[in-house]
Amino acid sequence: MADHGRFVWYELMTTDVAAAKAFYAKTLGWDSQDGSTPGLDYTLFSAGGEQVSGLMRLPAEAQRMGATPRWMAYVGVDDVDAAVARIKQLGGAVYVPPTDSNIGRISVVADPQMATLALVKGLKPGRRQPVTPGRPGRVGWHELFAADWEKAFGFYGEIFGWRKADAEIGASETYQPFSAAGLTTGGMFTKRQAEPVPFWLYYFNVEDIDAAAERVRAGGGVILEDPFELTGGIWIARCTDPQGAAFALQGKRSLDGHGVGWSSEWSGISSRGRLVTKARG
Repeated sequence: MADHGRFVWYELMTTDVAAAKAFYAKTLGWDSQDGSTPGLDYTLFSAGGEQVSGLMRLPAEAQRMGATPRWMAYVGVDDVDAAVARIKQLGGAVYVPPTDSNIGRISVVADPQMATLALVKGLKPGRRQPVTPGRPGRVGWHELFAADWEKAFGFYGEIFGWRKADAEIGASETYQPFSAAGLTTGGMFTKRQAEPVPFWLYYFNVEDIDAAAERVRAGGGVILEDPFELTGGIWIARCTDPQGAAFALQGKRSLDGHGVGWSSEWSGISSRGRLVTKARG
């Protein structure tokens, strides 16, 4: 199956659906429409007329167990049940067992280091992501903050068939890009101790990084690190939305000297393997 190992869908679970809908409409220019099914209130976000992600309320039971608003990605697999069985054999966890849902047959799992991800087979029509996700409003990069990236890579390679991709110029062994279904689509590295738990971070494409960062602030979100430049003229910024869900932006700058200083360091390491610096003392 062509989708095996590919990131094919994204979903935001939040405590305030109406506020999240307004925030992402202003920040990323997304349109929204009702995608509810019996027993499940669900919103579909779209960019350029194509569905890009879903939005739903974080279940009360999950909140009682300590879950907080978050973005979650779905990776396509040939057989959800078989993948879940293998994940358990390799030391991962299963939060939602294989079940038929509004988007396909799914399961929510965690890798052995407890970073959360979802599996899906039979994604419903209209929700498959483009093979070349470079357009504005789409997820353009997937980044794993791992407890041990080498062990994490072994796990994901076993489950999804991911392969190591060549690091870009200036990269070091601390950051490992990977390819999924033949497309270099993300990277992973060993997180700093200051990061409480391993997690996945998703980068949304924007046309102007500074303008997008200002929209985040104006909408009540937080810019955790000011935008900084990677080689190739791409700028990135890590953010949280008003409910606390983490995400990131990537794009170019329309003008230099926009009031944000250049920096080669972000949380003590580089992102996407393009810049590598020592951690702050």
